Amino acid sequence: MNLPIDFENYTQQLLGDELYSRLKSGLESDITPTSIRLNPFKAAELDVTEELQDAIVPWCGSTGRYLKERPNFTFDPLLHAGVYYVQEAASMFVDLAVRTLIKQPVTMLDLCAAPGGKSIALRAALPEGSLLFSNEPMRPRAQILSENLQKFGHEDIVVTNNYPRDYRKSRLMFDAILADVPCSGEGMFRKDDGARQEWSLQNVDNCWHLQREIVSDIWHCLRPGGLLIYSTCTFNAHEDEENVEWIVSELGAEFVELPIDDSWNITPAVVGSALVYRFMPGISRSEGLFLAVLRKPANEDVELSLSAKDNTSKVDRQKKQKKASAKKGAQQAKMPNIPIPLVDPARFTLRQIGDTYIAVPSRWLDIFDAANSSLRIMHAGVGIGTMKGKDIIPDHSLALSRQLSNDAYPRVEVDYAEAISYLRKEAVVLPPDTPRGFVVLTYRGTPLGFEKNIGNRANNLYPQEWRIKSTHVPDAECRVLA
Repeated sequence: MNLPIDFENYTQQLLGDELYSRLKSGLESDITPTSIRLNPFKAAELDVTEELQDAIVPWCGSTGRYLKERPNFTFDPLLHAGVYYVQEAASMFVDLAVRTLIKQPVTMLDLCAAPGGKSIALRAALPEGSLLFSNEPMRPRAQILSENLQKFGHEDIVVTNNYPRDYRKSRLMFDAILADVPCSGEGMFRKDDGARQEWSLQNVDNCWHLQREIVSDIWHCLRPGGLLIYSTCTFNAHEDEENVEWIVSELGAEFVELPIDDSWNITPAVVGSALVYRFMPGISRSEGLFLAVLRKPANEDVELSLSAKDNTSKVDRQKKQKKASAKKGAQQAKMPNIPIPLVDPARFTLRQIGDTYIAVPSRWLDIFDAANSSLRIMHAGVGIGTMKGKDIIPDHSLALSRQLSNDAYPRVEVDYAEAISYLRKEAVVLPPDTPRGFVVLTYRGTPLGFEKNIGNRANNLYPQEWRIKSTHVPDAECRVLA
């Protein structure tokens, strides 16, 4: 592997000869670990097949698995159904942070979340009753994020497409925030040639400035006593140790310790005495990750902190609140009488995002309405459907939701070949006794999505942008889970 010479010189000086030698050997190794994370809401009775399973990811509770080899995941229907997610092992470390430190329901924000692996890990680890905002500033990446979280199928998620400064202006407050900030990507060197080619000392300098700007913006959204999880996928100290030390010295944060085992081979701070956790190829069984947990002072005055940067007058704020209340009332008044085909529909309230009607858990309806007035929401709660004439076309996320009632729609079990055809958005022939109307296709008992049976044929309703684009035909069934 041809590493940038400036990277080699700096990193060797930073880590010392022995640690750097191990890192370089890891980066140059052809053996890269493959791991997946089981969805505890869909895979409760499933596990990796014996021929694929290698070990449990030890810092990820009971859901992280190393695989002996990397299968062609694209052709496993259960991946598309959200039963598991392919995730690098070190990224699962956020699971340990949440399970260790958060014991009661909270409102949490994953600020730079695409493609969604850490959000999935957070939502699985958070106590029931918690609400997760998952955000991505870049629109194309936000669409991928929304897709992956819809497949995950949990109703207590809001997906947004905003910059950190938009969250600051929204005045929403969170008990915990994950800032997995954009970085120079040194931890991607082994997997991505582009990451090596784009790396430069100037890019490192640009990144650590941007990272501090992001933290400064979002710090005002963190409640006193709240947790900030700061992470990167890079090795240098400018974006890592120096930045978290800056958060402590400038913002008054305190480091929070996590329980780790020596066998995990997590590297502590390489400069200074910051309480941090480094995963490095050749040392830990993972790609690169840096993580630190910090707590905001519990006695900080939130309103004072905000008002220092908020020039909005009290009268203007009252007008804004009145306008939001009027909008909320108007929206409630125009909601059509659409059935909510969920397990417990009384727990939900109907709302609308664009043309799509969604079911929002009523206990966080006020938070949704506040967010909807100031942020770009791409998905929230459970998608119900869109109106077309007198019919409502069910939303794809409804089929994938853990809240979908089993008797809401007829179900048709398909075999492997039919499942792949469906995921390619090809026609799937339904049994002749299938009722007309919308039906849910299932594979191994797990919903894949909707078709509409119109008698002589069925219309495939799988989202066009989600379809399998490869024309390759697998020689055999891809089965990752037993």
